[in-house]
Amino acid sequence: MEIRQSNFPLKKETDLIINAAIEIHSHLGCGFLEIVYKDAFCIELKNRGYFYEREKLYQIYYKGILLPHSFYADFIIFDAVILEIKSKSALASADVAQTLNYLRCSGCKVGLILNFGKPTLEIRRVVL
Repeated sequence: MEIRQSNFPLKKETDLIINAAIEIHSHLGCGFLEIVYKDAFCIELKNRGYFYEREKLYQIYYKGILLPHSFYADFIIFDAVILEIKSKSALASADVAQTLNYLRCSGCKVGLILNFGKPTLEIRRVVL
């Protein structure tokens, strides 16, 4: 079976991000708090020369009115991919729903959820 590139938008970019995550997981393993993996991601992304923004603010509007609360995406990488870092026993449907909402607000089309809370890195691709 042939897999077409169109089935995986931003495949090249997400593969680069996943490879960085695998490197981080191989060095740190599982079980640290999310913030530790986020800090490691900053180092890894910088060393690889990938453009990223950490904790990027997105404002939320309802019927044209700016709401008092907003959200911060863990990372925006290559100006195109939202990256959410987790460190928990398993990803939940709420994690996917959260990422879908972030995609809608940001204008990005692809999100990655990476869970460092297990012995094997858990990867979920979310496409809008």
